[in-house]
Amino acid sequence: MRVLTATAGMLRVRLTLFVAALTVQAAAGVTVPALLAAASDAVLGGRGTGAPVAALAAVLAAGAAAEAVVVWSSVAIGAVGTARLRMLTLRRLLALGPRSPFAVGEAVTQVAQAAPQAAALPGHVAEASVSVAGSAAALVALWLVDWRAGLAFTLLVPVTVLAARRFVTEAAEVEGRYLAAQTRMASLLAGALTGARTIRAAGTLAAETRRVAGPLHELSAAGHASWRVQRSAVWKIGLLVPGTEIVVLAVAGVDVSAGLITAGNLLAVAGYLALATGLLDQIDTALSLAQARAGADRLDAVLQRPAVPGGPRSIPPPDGAVSLRGVTVVRAGGRVLDRLDLEIPDGVAVALVGASGSGKSVLGALLGRLADPDEGAVHIGGVDITDLDLPALRRTVTYAFARPALAGRTLHEAIRLGRPELDRVAVESAARAARIHHVIRRLPAGYDSVPARTPMSGGQLQRVGLARALVRPALVHVLDDATSGLDSVTEREVSEAVTARLHGRTRVVVTHRADTAACCDLVAWLDAGRVRALAPHARLWADPRYRAVFETVAVPSAATDREQPCAADR
Repeated sequence: MRVLTATAGMLRVRLTLFVAALTVQAAAGVTVPALLAAASDAVLGGRGTGAPVAALAAVLAAGAAAEAVVVWSSVAIGAVGTARLRMLTLRRLLALGPRSPFAVGEAVTQVAQAAPQAAALPGHVAEASVSVAGSAAALVALWLVDWRAGLAFTLLVPVTVLAARRFVTEAAEVEGRYLAAQTRMASLLAGALTGARTIRAAGTLAAETRRVAGPLHELSAAGHASWRVQRSAVWKIGLLVPGTEIVVLAVAGVDVSAGLITAGNLLAVAGYLALATGLLDQIDTALSLAQARAGADRLDAVLQRPAVPGGPRSIPPPDGAVSLRGVTVVRAGGRVLDRLDLEIPDGVAVALVGASGSGKSVLGALLGRLADPDEGAVHIGGVDITDLDLPALRRTVTYAFARPALAGRTLHEAIRLGRPELDRVAVESAARAARIHHVIRRLPAGYDSVPARTPMSGGQLQRVGLARALVRPALVHVLDDATSGLDSVTEREVSEAVTARLHGRTRVVVTHRADTAACCDLVAWLDAGRVRALAPHARLWADPRYRAVFETVAVPSAATDREQPCAADR
């Protein structure tokens, strides 16, 4: 299991200390019955007890010290393992980016719940392994002290082992169902919270509540199944273990009466029997193992999904000329792009227009490998973009989106995202070009304002996102409806500033607005998954079918396109 291997590797030193302490503790446990038997026989025989008692005290002290180390290292393994697994899972989720098949609620569940469960797995496995070894050693010692008692235990124990094994298997399956239902509910809740304003306006609170609570019956069924599994295992093992102990002790008592073993040996038999049966009477440990395994299986689903592989080339292409050849992209069984060919000269601004679903945003996503084509190839500056390593690709292509997410502790950090070397002057220059500098400057904290606590309209957020794209010296800038939330006057001002700042760089502009298309050098008109025409806007405007594209496509507004919680819901 990859999660077990990865976690064990990260916690190598702590796990080694944990296993060593467990081993000392188990060795002390196995040694104590023999020393106790020797001390008892010495007392009953009237011999000196100093040496046996001293040895017993030393072993008990070693066991107590080992137990303290076990407790400390167990907590450390859980805490450090959880932190590292969460970071590993978070990095993979972010690396998957728009390719991730995991909904927001599911991703949150993986990081918040599955990670700590999986982090406990190496510790549980180590503890169970040492426990098995200790129990095996106790069984050997039981045979050596009284082979008849050892034989009785060996004949009876398989029934209990089978019951415990079945419990672990069933508990793991039920725990997996429980986590799956919990994840679905978290995903539904995240979606509902995102659309809280729409839900309130539509008066569908009751219906949405029922929809979000839909997986509750699955959650309840899995929870009740877990209790049934535990109930079934507890009474079976609860009867089998004491029954085994009674039979073994009865055999040892008969042997004492027959003079085959001493009274001290009877104490040893009782001690070794307790150690040997300890492995069988571990419902809590078995349940913890089942939960940890279920969490690890869920994390495996994330960690085994490959991130975008980078190529061997670390140098960006020589220029920003874009070439798409025979590109096909399939989504939900249908071809969004169908053997599309498109050539964009270096330094040219090209608008991508077309009806909704024509593949404009998908085409833009291909350039920076936010998605890969199912067929065909994408070249920039004559270089296949799959040959570029990821840092070189990010220096080659950058994006501005219709709904930018502002990552960073401040607006300054949000704008210079990925370029920590930039100073305030560079950040303000990009903000001026995006026509957002005057807005930020009027904020109480200015560029040090926290994005999540700064009230901004959809158009203002778009301009911050545009400023973030402008600070990156990329060869190709993809503006995916990046000005759709601006009024016509502001959009024209921003377009002129952007054109001046990005002069000589290739721009691919996804747009639904005729005015935006008119500002570009060329327009790539997409229809039925292919480029229907590539020409200046003025030339295409004579075609009524081209004009109809702008008449039938609703212009999205960033102010309404991205759901925000109502003020009363915050």
